[in-house]
Amino acid sequence: MENMTALALARSWRPKTFSQLVGQDHVVKALTHALDQGRLHHAWLFTGTRGVGKTTIARIMAKALNCTGADGSGKMTSEPCGKCPACMEIDAGRFVDYIEMDAASNRGVDDIAALLEKAAYAPSNGRYKVYMIDEVHMLTNHAFNAMLKTLEEPPEHVKFILATTDPQKIPVTILSRCLQFNLKQMPVALIVEHLEKVLAAEKVEYEVNALRVLAKAAQGSMRDALSLTDQAIAYAAGKVTEESVRGMLGTLDDAYLIRILDCLIAKDGASLLAVANEMGERSMSFSLALQDLSSLLQKIAAAQVVPESVLDDWPEAGEIRRLATQLTKEEAQLFYQITIISRPDLSLAPDEQTGFAMTLLRMLAFRPGSGGGGGGGSAPAPSAPPVNTARPASVPAPAARASAPAAKSATPTASKAVASAPAPAAAATPVGNSVDRPDWHGLIRQLPVKGLVQQLAFQTELQDWTDSAAGVRATIVTPMPQLASESSIARLAEALTAHFGKPVKIVIEKGEVEGKTVAKVDAQIHQEKRMNAEQMIAADPFIQQLEKEFGAKVVGGSVKPL
Repeated sequence: MENMTALALARSWRPKTFSQLVGQDHVVKALTHALDQGRLHHAWLFTGTRGVGKTTIARIMAKALNCTGADGSGKMTSEPCGKCPACMEIDAGRFVDYIEMDAASNRGVDDIAALLEKAAYAPSNGRYKVYMIDEVHMLTNHAFNAMLKTLEEPPEHVKFILATTDPQKIPVTILSRCLQFNLKQMPVALIVEHLEKVLAAEKVEYEVNALRVLAKAAQGSMRDALSLTDQAIAYAAGKVTEESVRGMLGTLDDAYLIRILDCLIAKDGASLLAVANEMGERSMSFSLALQDLSSLLQKIAAAQVVPESVLDDWPEAGEIRRLATQLTKEEAQLFYQITIISRPDLSLAPDEQTGFAMTLLRMLAFRPGSGGGGGGGSAPAPSAPPVNTARPASVPAPAARASAPAAKSATPTASKAVASAPAPAAAATPVGNSVDRPDWHGLIRQLPVKGLVQQLAFQTELQDWTDSAAGVRATIVTPMPQLASESSIARLAEALTAHFGKPVKIVIEKGEVEGKTVAKVDAQIHQEKRMNAEQMIAADPFIQQLEKEFGAKVVGGSVKPL
């Protein structure tokens, strides 16, 4: 019976020599030089994410250390022949002197003790006995302690190769005994280039954009890319196309992302929700959609600052350049921030589509200068009225502006409050050097006094002003005599003397003021401004929309007039 089992691409295309290894040139260079010069360390540590070549490099190293050449007389080499018994047995996984141990399932001190006990014996067939411990960070602390001495001074015929995806969990005492090599994630372009070679050799038709989608989904892992390609070949049952790959992965093409951004630019909320519904009908992954959208926004933001960063061979290059001119830099940054923050929140939403739709609505609502974008079209935002407005602490910046319609819809009480508000300090009639009874409020505001002296002046009312050839006698009343210290009275008198150009003597009397002090007038003005601002915020259509749709509330007392 014919064997119909095909070897997976990730296994059949596993590199067997350093020259076949893709994307780890810095590691290959160091190891080949060490092998060629015979300067070999006794322990190596390879770190990196899954599928970047840690185990593959360990096997190539084992072959390089034990290769005897096709004629059986070869020496240690950086270019293993692949034909001698040692190379062939290592490739087949049955070389007795190359031991791979998974620390995830053999993590105890007894497992390590058994391994180290066997390390004392000379190799059976090879030149070196090579121990490869995968996911070494999974070992217990007792296991790490048991291997410390052997790892530092192993027998001459033993080499250790450690591999891990999480080097932070490895004790520093272990790290200091190894040569550490950090394996890089594979860039998308390199994965696409390798997949093209693989599919050409496998005689499988493909679209380059399909390979780009696979490379992105692999997230830097060449093994994952080959496994996904295997799956795509089976799914497509023929030519590997972008449409079939996206259908297999549940990802969306860039056309959906472009439509989303165009709807945001047009402030078209209805079309925005329609796109989300269409994606839901096609069972697309909304988590991947946010990931792809954030990637697109990053490219747009980069294009706004560095136009040459957009490569012409990108399928979406033209759209990126167009969107970079239609979105402001602030909008691109804000949308990017919302997408990356909202992605973890999808698991908290009633369902992913609802969470995704809310993310799009959040981008629309918080867009700088947006009024909420409930309907289609984008009318220019009306200018703010020349009245006192406020920004509540609990509402984002776009929601804190007071629009002209809001001002028109303010209650008559608010309008009356504006009309009856006392004139601000700047409108007070300037006081010159006249010694007639002055406008006390206007005078106090002009004096260059600060601190306690200013507080004393603000809490007084002028009762009598007597001018004579010798100078001026000013009698003032204050309900807060505790402010009237001798030094404060003297400094206030000095300021008045300098203002009028003649001596001014101040007499302080304690009592309730009949009129209003400067402080009371200021407090009344501030209170009326705050009430006016609160009424305008409450009447703002956008604030009302937030309260209705999101249950938002303006925190009492948080509105402060500008």
